[in-house]
This record gives sequence, structure tokens and C-alpha cells, in this order.
Amino acid sequence: MEILQESKFMSEHFLIDDYDYNLPEELIAQEPLSERDKSRMMVLSRKDKTWKDDFFFNLPFYLTENDVIVFNNTKVFPARLIGHKKTGARIEIFLLREIQRNLWEALVRPARRVKTNTVIIFDPEVTAIAVEKKEDGHCIFEFNIDGDIKEKLEQIGRVPLPPYIKREDLSEDRHRYQTVYAKIPGSIAAPTAGLHFTPTVLEKLHKNGVTCVEITLHVGYGTFEPVRVRELSSHSVSPEECEITPEAAAILNSAKNNKKRIVAIGTTTTRALEFFATKKGMIESGRAVVDLTVTPGYKFKFVDALLTNFHLPKSSLLVMVSTFAGYDLIMNAYRHAVQQRYRFYSYGDCMLIL
Repeated sequence: MEILQESKFMSEHFLIDDYDYNLPEELIAQEPLSERDKSRMMVLSRKDKTWKDDFFFNLPFYLTENDVIVFNNTKVFPARLIGHKKTGARIEIFLLREIQRNLWEALVRPARRVKTNTVIIFDPEVTAIAVEKKEDGHCIFEFNIDGDIKEKLEQIGRVPLPPYIKREDLSEDRHRYQTVYAKIPGSIAAPTAGLHFTPTVLEKLHKNGVTCVEITLHVGYGTFEPVRVRELSSHSVSPEECEITPEAAAILNSAKNNKKRIVAIGTTTTRALEFFATKKGMIESGRAVVDLTVTPGYKFKFVDALLTNFHLPKSSLLVMVSTFAGYDLIMNAYRHAVQQRYRFYSYGDCMLIL
């Protein structure tokens, strides 16, 4: 019986090890391109099981008045804070979640130097005390400040670049690690598929008659969190806050009723749309905590096409994309991307799955 179960997992790619691939470290993009829309774009056809190489600035050639693009308009806030203990020891904290005013859950580095009641000094007007150390390594910090710490982050916070970008953040990261349509602060990571868009590309899409809709999903720590289980059926992605307005839902449902193609920009947008989609394939508006985890066997109810960056080996995002497009197609396309020296991850190139 155990052998049959193992065979089932192997044949349907339910094991996280199935989503591994060889990626030379030099292909991990450390800097953004000087021009956003000059990224390379691999275009996949799910119907034909084929792909071709192109550039992102040609995206409008693939979309018409029969398409609806859905953007995640969340905005990254400066969630990375550098401070020191009273001894002078340097401490870095990465804000994850606001529990209540001036009380935050955070990652801390080096964790061994921070214990309960440790005080961190960020500037003469801002300190924080560690009020709890959790079993998962996270800390709860209470900020001592005249006002709300969120109002001070633009001055003392730094861009929360992903851990695979091995450099300090620069002034240009303030706008480059942000989509041109970002509006609502709340994310600790950018919805990176949207980083390629420029006003010029958006204008060309508008001229093509493409409908553009915005929703909001605040990207949380789950985007970095590794999959810690062998069998994907036991994995769950950390919940993230999301809102789809009645106006956005109405446009999306009208488009679906008129057989238009729904093009999600990024895995965050995909996750939100699928969470809010009913069994009948319609979107319900509202505000909710999205806890959907896409694993092999999931049937997509609303999203028809997807623009996404290239994701980490053995990551939940790679699992989602493989489930959407087909395991063999995606893994072969990734091998092609490595051979052709595509740029990977947040500041890297992208893939359009049609």
C-alpha cells in the first residue's frame, strides 16, 4: 500500500523535490535593468506545449480587446530597519505584520543577540523592545515612538530586497522595487511580474482595447518562505490580506460572461482571483485573508493566462506555475531559460503563459 502511495506522489509531482532545477548563481539578477520593459520574455503556449523567446516591450502584440489584465496595486513599504543595542551591536529587523499600533511581528538578525526585553535603538526618537520570541524564530517588537511607527518608516526604513539579492539597497531601489501602478502600502515584497510595466506599455495596451483592472493583495513573508515538507499535500502558504472592490468584481464578471480572457499579472494576483472565485467561476468582492495554496490537481476557476517571473527551485510559486501550465512544459521551459541565460527572480526576466 505504501508503495502505491509513493508511486501516486511521484507520477503526479506531489513531491517538492520534483520542482528542483539547476540554476547557476550568476543568473540571479542582482540589479534591475536600466529600462523596465527591456526584460526578456519567454512566451509559452499551453495548447501547443511550445515556447518562444521575446521581449517584454512586445507584450501588447499578444493582447487584444478580448483580454482583461488584472494588476496587484499593492505598494512595498520600507520594512527593513537597521538599529543597534545599547552595547553598540548592530541589529537588523524585518517587519512582517502589524499586530496593532506600534506592535509588530518581525524577523531579526542576528537572532541570537536579541532576547526578550532587548531594546533596539533606531534613531534618537525611535526605539523598540522585544516583548516576545516565538518558536518559529520570529520576534514581537513594541515600538516606543511619539506617533505611529508607520509614519516614520519612510525616514528610517530601507527597501526590503529579497535575501537572494546579495547587496545593500540603493536609492534607485526605492522606485525600481515598486511597480509603476503601486498605490496602497502594505507589502514587504514587490509583486515582481509587474516590475516590467512602463507607462508606454500601459498606453499601448490601452490603445489595443485591453481592459485593465486593479485588485490589492499585500505580499507577505510567504513569498520567501521555503517549503519545509516533502509531500506538497502537507504544505500551506502563509495567509495574505486582500481586497477586491465591487467595481473591480463587476468588470471581471462581465468580462468572464463575455468570454474574454483573464490575464493575471503575477502569482499574487492569480492567488487572489482564485481565492475570490466561486465554484461557478465568478468573482465575489470583499476584503479577506487569502489562505489558498495551489498544488498539483488544483483546477483554476478564473485565470486564463499568466505573466510571471522565474521562481526559486522547490518553491510554492514554482509549484503554482507548474500546476497552471503543466509540469513538463514549465520544467522544460526553465531548463531552456537557464541555457539561454535568462535573468532570474525579482529583478529578472519574465514568462507569459497563454
